[in-house]
Amino acid sequence: MWSHNNWQQTFYGSGTKPNERLEKYASVFHTVEGNTTFYATPNAATIRNWHASTHDEFRFTFKLPKNITHQQMLRGCKAELHDFISIMEPLHHRIGQWTIQLPAAFGPEHLSQLQQFCALFPKEFPIGIEVRHPAFFLKGDAERALNAWLIEQEYDRIIMDSRPVFTAKPNNDAIIDAQKKKPKVPVHALATASNPMVRFIGHPLENNNYDFFVPWLSKLADWVSQGKQPYLMIHTADNILAPELAANLYRQLQEKVTLPDLNCFPATKENKQIQMF
Repeated sequence: MWSHNNWQQTFYGSGTKPNERLEKYASVFHTVEGNTTFYATPNAATIRNWHASTHDEFRFTFKLPKNITHQQMLRGCKAELHDFISIMEPLHHRIGQWTIQLPAAFGPEHLSQLQQFCALFPKEFPIGIEVRHPAFFLKGDAERALNAWLIEQEYDRIIMDSRPVFTAKPNNDAIIDAQKKKPKVPVHALATASNPMVRFIGHPLENNNYDFFVPWLSKLADWVSQGKQPYLMIHTADNILAPELAANLYRQLQEKVTLPDLNCFPATKENKQIQMF
């Protein structure tokens, strides 16, 4: 996400208007998970605004609409997929991944539906697939068949690490909601293609996340050394400290692998200007 009212003072600065947030976000971070498309397809004017607010080195990872993935379970939705891809056309060159998030009900018996559906995409489109059915995490025939197909097609298997949020005490609405909605599945840190995506669902207290991130420091560095381009998406239950957590984890990763420095948060620049006067 790039729009959060609680980031106004800490990340964006008090003078930032809502329609300026994406541009300022893209001046610091390199990618964003476009979760908004899961709930509703944006109109053409919104797409143009997103394009104008970002640059050619920035990458969106847009989720497919839930009508396609959850309601129709990938069946009979060729027209809907075509319409969605068409309206997103101005951003095609800035898509890091088209992400297919599947419901827990989508099991091994539906694998052929997934294969047929993915064949509808242009071959050059990068695809990431997130499964949630327990059978895909048992290291048995179902998981081996899925992984073998992903590797063959060069599709990325999206990796969910929800361990941190499930260690939090359910003492507020945000944590209770997150623990209810986020899948509690094993972490299988497998790169099936060139752009492995990790969705890290953090603890609301920043310091409670770092022990969970230690193994990712090595894994991400290994992937980079192999020439892969990983995507790391940082969330927390309320997302209030997500920018700070993301920046600090990035700095830790810089100790393992050569990465460009992140720019300062826009609010930091504003505060420095205030101090000067």
